Amino acid sequence: MRILTEISENLQKGKATIVKELVQQASDEGIPVQQILDEGLLAGMSIIGEKFKNNEVFVPEVLVAARAMNMGAALLKPLMASAGVEAAGKVCIGTVKGDLHDIGKNLVKMMMEGKGLEVIDLGTDVAPETYVQTAIDQGCQIICCSALLTTTMGVMEEVVKKADEAGIRSKVKIMVGGAPVTQTFCDQIGADCYTADAAVAMCRSA
Repeated sequence: MRILTEISENLQKGKATIVKELVQQASDEGIPVQQILDEGLLAGMSIIGEKFKNNEVFVPEVLVAARAMNMGAALLKPLMASAGVEAAGKVCIGTVKGDLHDIGKNLVKMMMEGKGLEVIDLGTDVAPETYVQTAIDQGCQIICCSALLTTTMGVMEEVVKKADEAGIRSKVKIMVGGAPVTQTFCDQIGADCYTADAAVAMCRSA
């Protein structure tokens, strides 16, 4: 359907206002909400994610595309609720205690929302127990921890331990990422998944 292709193409270019107008138009034409989401917004964001992974686009382009996607998605949210379309899952995300960096975390959040996940943003300087309690209270299937400093990445191990202590470890997937984090570190602390960048995080959270 041409209009859905136009939504995808304009999203990739970061043209938020046009994306919003096209989403409204598609909805007015009676195209199902799920189809607009899947074949328009998510299709465009998936292409951006793939290009980002292949170094064909960079963080600024991903951010403007994600912003365009979020504007379109904001129009669809009330329609999705009335149509009975549920989120694909629930995630809580934050930068660990002692670390105030949030660009990577915000990027992952936007891309996960683009995949149809409901994301609870805990912000920066997040204590291990806050991640775990939020996961319990909100019924999250995934906890995402970000760190940019070598001095704070150790907090991620505390998150894993707290999840164990709370008895939710078998129910919750713990994803870790950030500049100093590696697959080896992920394995050492017992986390489930290491993501090198936001595009990979988006794919693995699906």
